[in-house]
Amino acid sequence: MQTGRNAAASAKEAASNVAASAKSGLDKTKATMQEKGEKMTAHDPIEKDMATQRKEEKKHEAEMNKQMTHEQNEASKQERRQTGARTGGVAGGHDVRSTELGSGGGY
Repeated sequence: MQTGRNAAASAKEAASNVAASAKSGLDKTKATMQEKGEKMTAHDPIEKDMATQRKEEKKHEAEMNKQMTHEQNEASKQERRQTGARTGGVAGGHDVRSTELGSGGGY
């Protein structure tokens, strides 16, 4: 059943997107908390600026990882759509027309 497979794959993609977004949020929060800790222990304004720069880099990296996951899931969806169109939507890509009736197969 092709639609069942598509539904399962869509659910997996949605869960993957939600997980990527949650991880991104967690990583961003972690970067912010690390920055606050570094700023509290820093005595020099340059060290404080460096802490802020590290935070921004980590937040940017987390966002890029999230976007990459979303793009991979979208590419997977597009590939599935193209594969479904090529096989005519029949599960496994079997050609039903090639089955001969009355071939003595016990039917």
